[in-house]
Amino acid sequence: MVLTYGKSQTEKAFLVGLAHGSARRADVAESLEELARLAESAGAKVVGKRVQSRPRPDAALFIGKGLVEEIRLALAECQGNCVIFDDPLSAAQQRNLEEAIGVKVIDRNILILDIFATRARTAAARLQVELAQLEYTLPRLAGAWVHFSKQYGGIGAKGPGETQLEIDRRRVRIKIEYLKKKLEKLGVQRATQRKARQRLFKVALVGYTNAGKSTLFNVLTKSEVGTANQLFTTLDSTTRAMSAGYPGQVVFSDTVGFIHKLPHQLVESFKSTLEEVALADLLLQVIDCSDPGWEKSSAQTRKVLIEIGAGDIPYLLVYNKVDSNPEFDPVPVSGVPSFLISATKKTGIAALKAEIVARAATAANFVDYP
Repeated sequence: MVLTYGKSQTEKAFLVGLAHGSARRADVAESLEELARLAESAGAKVVGKRVQSRPRPDAALFIGKGLVEEIRLALAECQGNCVIFDDPLSAAQQRNLEEAIGVKVIDRNILILDIFATRARTAAARLQVELAQLEYTLPRLAGAWVHFSKQYGGIGAKGPGETQLEIDRRRVRIKIEYLKKKLEKLGVQRATQRKARQRLFKVALVGYTNAGKSTLFNVLTKSEVGTANQLFTTLDSTTRAMSAGYPGQVVFSDTVGFIHKLPHQLVESFKSTLEEVALADLLLQVIDCSDPGWEKSSAQTRKVLIEIGAGDIPYLLVYNKVDSNPEFDPVPVSGVPSFLISATKKTGIAALKAEIVARAATAANFVDYP
C-alpha cells in the first residue's frame, strides 16, 4: 500500500504558511522556502507563496476566507492545480479547502510522506514509510467519512454490523500491527548485525537532508551510494566496514537526513534505522555551508540527535561544500573539532580522515584486526 499522489502531470503548487501564536512571520517565510525545496524535490513547480498572520488558525479553513479566494483566483490565472500548507491540516479543513478552491490541497506532512514513498528502495524503508502513512491516516479517517454520513444517513445507515468507518479503522489497525511485526523481525536482524560489529569503531554520518552525507560516505568508504541534489536521497542506513588506511576495521553508516517539522510518524517508524546513530562511537555532523540557513539546520540536527538518545555521543562538525562558499568561517564550538571540506572535490578529506583514525586508535572498545 503506497499512498502517493499521481505524477501524470506536473504539479503547479501554491504554498501557504500561517504565522499564529508565537510564530514570527519571518520564521514562517523561511520555513516556506524549505517547503518550496520539498515541493520541487517531489517534482512540483511552485507558482506562488503566501504567509498570513492570524491570532489562531481558522477552525474550518485554517486560513481566512479572503486568502482562500485570493489563492483560488491566482491558481485560475496560472492554471495551478495544487495548494500545499506548511502546517498539518485536519481532514475537515483539507476537504473544505478543496471544495472552496477547486484543486487538490495537501499539507507538509503528506508531502514529506509522499517523497519518502517514492524514494523508498529497500524492503525496510518501504515498510517504514507505509507504517508512517497508515499511522498518519488512522486518526483522520473520521473526518474523511463525515460527508458520507451526511449524504447517506437515515434508512439503511442503522442496524447491526459495522459502519464503513469502523471497518476501515479496523483494517488499518490490523495492517499497522502486521507492519510493526515485520519491522520487528527486521529489527532483530539489524540487532544481530550490530552485535557482530559491537567491538568495532562505529562512525555515523548525520545531518540535514541534502548536506552531502552520501557523497562524503562514498569518499570515505570508496562506495557508490546513490547521490543527487535533492532532498531525502537516502532513506535507509547503509553500512560499510573499512580497514585499508585505518588501524583496524572502522564501520561507517550513512543515515536518513533530518529536516524541520519532520512528521512524528516518520521519526517513530524509522527508529530502527536511527538506532545506527544512537549506537555509534563517533558522529560526523555534516553541514552544508553553502546554505544561508545552515545554523538553524545544524541546530535542528542537534535537536533530533537528542530526541533519539544520541546527544552525548562525541561528534565532529564537518562543513561541506566549502568550494561553493570559500569565505566561510564558522564560529568554533568549544570542545568540538571542525573541518572544512568539499566531498565532491575531495578537499579537506585527509585531515578529517586523520582525526577519525586517531579517534579509532584510542577508543577503548576498538579491536585491532591484522
